[in-house]
Amino acid sequence: MPDPVIECRNLTHRYGERLIYENLSFEVPHGRILGLLGKNGTGKTTTINILNGYLEPVAGECLIFGENIRTMRPQTRARIALLLEGHVQYAFMTIREIERFYSQYYPRWDARAYYGLMELLAVAPGQRIARMSCGQRSQVALGLILAQNADLMILDDFSMGLDPGYRRLFVEYLRDYARSRGTTVFLTSHIIQDMEKLIDDCIVMDYGRILVQMPAGDLLGRFRRYELAIAEGTALPEAPEFHRPTAIGGRADSGRRASPAIPCEAKR
Repeated sequence: MPDPVIECRNLTHRYGERLIYENLSFEVPHGRILGLLGKNGTGKTTTINILNGYLEPVAGECLIFGENIRTMRPQTRARIALLLEGHVQYAFMTIREIERFYSQYYPRWDARAYYGLMELLAVAPGQRIARMSCGQRSQVALGLILAQNADLMILDDFSMGLDPGYRRLFVEYLRDYARSRGTTVFLTSHIIQDMEKLIDDCIVMDYGRILVQMPAGDLLGRFRRYELAIAEGTALPEAPEFHRPTAIGGRADSGRRASPAIPCEAKR
C-alpha cells in the first residue's frame, strides 16, 4: 500500500490559553479528497498554515510526500499547489494576461485546465479581471491553481465569494479534474453544502475539539437530525453522542451519529 500523501500525527495547537485542537491525527491517501469542515475560528486555516510550514504547532508533526514540512526540499514543495484564503489576484490583467504571467513560474503548467474552467464561466480571454464579479474572480484564482498541475492541492476556504451556482460548478469541475488525474486534495470550508459530491473523507471541527473524522459516505449514512416537542422549561439531556442540542419555542433540535445497525426514523 503506498504511503499517504499527507500524514499528521498528534497535532496540538493553541493561541495563548485558547486551545484550537489537541492530538489531531489524520492521513490523506494518494488520489483522495479530504475536507476539513467547520465554523469560522475552529482551526481550519491554522491547520493549513501548519501544513505549509508557516506555523509551528505546540506538539505533533506533519509529513507531506514522506518529508517533514519543516525541512521539506524545494523540489517536493514544487509538487504542491496552495490557495490561501483571500484569492489575491492582479485585477488590472485580463483572463489571458494573468494566465501567461503565472505560466512562467510553473514548469508543469497546463493551460487547458485553466481555460476549461473559464469556458464554463462564459468569460472571454480578453475580459479584464477588474470588471468581473467577486464569484468570477474567485473562479479565476481557482483556475490558476488547477493549471499548476500539482500532485497535491491545498485549498483554504475555496468557496469564499462563490454563490451557490458557482460553488456547484467548481465542485463538479474539481471533482472531475482530481479523479481524472489522480490528484490528491486537502481542502477546508465552513460551507458544507455540496461537499458530499466532492470529498471522500471528512473531519468536522468544533471549537477545541474534533467532532467527526470518517469517510464522507459513512457520515452521510450514520448522521441523523432529530426534531421533537418538549414541555416549556424542560432541560435537554446531556449526552455525548448528541451534538449541541438546542430548544427554541417548544421545539428541540439536535444531531446524532446513529449506529448503522439501528435504523432511525428521523428528519435529516
